[in-house]
Amino acid sequence: MRALIQPTPTSPSSALILTTDNPIPTADSTTIEHLIRVHACSPCANELNWSTYVDLPALRALIPCPDVAGTVVTAPPDSPFQPGDAVYARTNYMRPGNARDYTIALINELARKPASLSWAEAAAVPVSALTAWQILFVQAGVVVELEAGLEAARAQWSGKRMLVTAAAGGVGLWVVQLARLLGAEVIGTCGNAQSEALVREMGAEVLNYRTTDFRRWAEDDANRVDVVVDNVGGSALRDAWWAVRDGGVVLSIVQQPGLARPQECLVENVREVFFIMNPDGEQLQQITELIEEGKCRPRVDSVWPLEHAREAFARLDGGHARGKIVFDLSLNQ
Repeated sequence: MRALIQPTPTSPSSALILTTDNPIPTADSTTIEHLIRVHACSPCANELNWSTYVDLPALRALIPCPDVAGTVVTAPPDSPFQPGDAVYARTNYMRPGNARDYTIALINELARKPASLSWAEAAAVPVSALTAWQILFVQAGVVVELEAGLEAARAQWSGKRMLVTAAAGGVGLWVVQLARLLGAEVIGTCGNAQSEALVREMGAEVLNYRTTDFRRWAEDDANRVDVVVDNVGGSALRDAWWAVRDGGVVLSIVQQPGLARPQECLVENVREVFFIMNPDGEQLQQITELIEEGKCRPRVDSVWPLEHAREAFARLDGGHARGKIVFDLSLNQ
């Protein structure tokens, strides 16, 4: 089978190699492993650097793309996902990724692919949507338990204000959609007209980070927010600190929020959260239901064959993709 390989843990995207003589992995049907025929997969920003921060298992193949959409080939006899089923998942980073013709996914990672989505659209969902889901239902600390239902969650979020950095990116668009679904007021930061139009289409207000003085903007208490969701880190997170009100939450999926706090920012009693999302098939199935009900949808920036992986990662690394980069494995075969 084909597999996209990062030669070393420090190799840049320009060094990615598409190999063609790799053995097809074998799933252990006595455990919770499933062999999946990959139809589409999607990379994450900065994922080629993750192995420098995480101790990977010995000899773990450096294959990118944690998002996958495909068809079950083999499965444990008691699994709800059987051969021929269309599924999608965010697989655990401790195993090789999914930029290959066949991959392994576990029962607790899998959900049924939304029938209304193409393979490429489905591959754009798991990491971004699950990250947004866990921000709103787990990490932000203002939402009731999921089992209580969306109506109970809306009661917690209604009237809350949220600032989302990189709101037109893969995670940002899902945070905007889910937060609006829960009744929150959302302000998204963007840097160009196309991104601004997309974020407004999703129901959020827009701040242009290139022209906005966040400190001056936040001098009006009415502008301040209860929750900051940062998807960028660095200067974007530093600017966003000015927007949070006393007693609020600053959450980042990139870095510890306090590392970017301006010394002059005197806001008090702010809870700081840094987290990395966990694969969760049950949560992903909840997202599937929202997609099928027409309440949420993925956004695909562009679709590429594996043969153009270096160019696709270059667009991803540029930081201006609107939605997700996706590899369609049926292209250029």
